[in-house]
Amino acid sequence: MLNKILLTGLLLLTALGITGCANNSDDKKELHIGYFNNITHAQALMLKAEGTLQKSLGDSTTVKWTAFNAGPAEVEALFSGDIDIGYIGPVPAISANVKSKGDVVIISGATKGGAVLVKKKGSDINNVADLDGKVVAIPQMGNTQHLSLLKLLNDNGLKPVTDGGTVTISAVSNADVGNTMERGDIDAAYVPEPWGATLLKNDAELILDYDEVYYNGEYDVALVVARKEFIEDNPDIVDEFLKQHEEAAIKINDDKENSLKIINNELKKATGKSLDNDIITKAFERIGISTEVNEESLFDFANISKSAGFIPELPEGDLIWH
Repeated sequence: MLNKILLTGLLLLTALGITGCANNSDDKKELHIGYFNNITHAQALMLKAEGTLQKSLGDSTTVKWTAFNAGPAEVEALFSGDIDIGYIGPVPAISANVKSKGDVVIISGATKGGAVLVKKKGSDINNVADLDGKVVAIPQMGNTQHLSLLKLLNDNGLKPVTDGGTVTISAVSNADVGNTMERGDIDAAYVPEPWGATLLKNDAELILDYDEVYYNGEYDVALVVARKEFIEDNPDIVDEFLKQHEEAAIKINDDKENSLKIINNELKKATGKSLDNDIITKAFERIGISTEVNEESLFDFANISKSAGFIPELPEGDLIWH
């Protein structure tokens, strides 16, 4: 009987020991961050390249990065819990907030401006009014450039053909805009950097610069969002992320030359291709690095999104986490 009791106790202690090890292992957390391999997500590229966020969080948390090609896919990853924090454009950020009933919120700004309106060399388009009867390319229907183009047209008494107007808006991949313009299929294009600098280097001509298209270039082109549940369950991780995100912004602004080298090397590592030095340098003359959120432009985007039918209602409650 005594041997049986001792054996039972030994088995129980062994089980508890095994369970204890499992709990210790489970204490290690993971932070999943979504981003684009694009220079408008500059802080993400810096943090990933230098590993500063991982170093600051230490061994208790593993940082995992996931690259996306489009906002909708990143939003779905947020909804499914596959990522916790995401660098994303203002329009998908607003859409995610509305669709999630306020669960996805903006926690920081990232970059501003960084888009231009260009035309084919020799075209007779000299201003927005001259887009009457023309075809204008944007990267994606419902994205940041599309919505700010809608505002530009409206401010100049024009409308797209889909609303009974005279301007044809065509979604064209940024990489294809140059060839499409050369063929004469489009007359102008509203593109983000580095595509603006690339097109201008290849003989396109400027209609409106980054500070003329929308809000003097002070509108948010990239933001940082997170799920409320993750913020509330992991306040220390989120605080440390925001600290490192802010420090990355300061570093880029204070030491742009070296920062651009790091960003460009990260792009090459991730995509197999870096940008020409003159292209990335010129592009960053049009991109503002700032963690501040321009709330006025953000809610303007929300109103345009609703008017254009991209969201059914305006954000309710907190769109920006305070």
